[in-house]
Amino acid sequence: MRFISAALMTASVFGATAAQAEMKLVSKDLAAGKPMADAQVFNGFGCTGKNISPELVWSGAPEGTKSFAVMAYDPDAPTGSGWWHWSVFNIPADISQIAAGASGDKKLPAGAVEGRTDFGTSGYGGACPPAGDKPHRYQFTVYALKVDKLPLPATAPGAMVGFYVRANTLDKASIEVTYGR
Repeated sequence: MRFISAALMTASVFGATAAQAEMKLVSKDLAAGKPMADAQVFNGFGCTGKNISPELVWSGAPEGTKSFAVMAYDPDAPTGSGWWHWSVFNIPADISQIAAGASGDKKLPAGAVEGRTDFGTSGYGGACPPAGDKPHRYQFTVYALKVDKLPLPATAPGAMVGFYVRANTLDKASIEVTYGR
């Protein structure tokens, strides 16, 4: 009872009238905890996937959200720093989804910018772990940002985009999938 009272007291002190909705991310192309489909696997570096960016749909962004960013990252890559597979930033605040194949078809929301992946190009770069490695984890995250735009060019590498995104994050939601070969 004391915990509930403290939480209610904190909410009333800060003027909160209702609990904030939790930000959520869903996809018809990615199932949390499951292996990634061939459609989202890279085509190159020994991988033979279709390299189609997945559909992503989000909801529950907090009040004050001025833009969104999406990032895809493999923390298991044997690089010492992981591997950036996709970054999209400056997605307008009135957008709540990215269609499947939007990266390759150049159908991202107006104003959105794709940063450079660790493959060395801008746009989506699917999963392609080294042959024989245990399956890698691929984290797709949408970030609600407190700024309209990040001051970055399309040549910005994933780590730089990540720095600016995290410095301006209000909330985030993720889906983690796996892939091995």
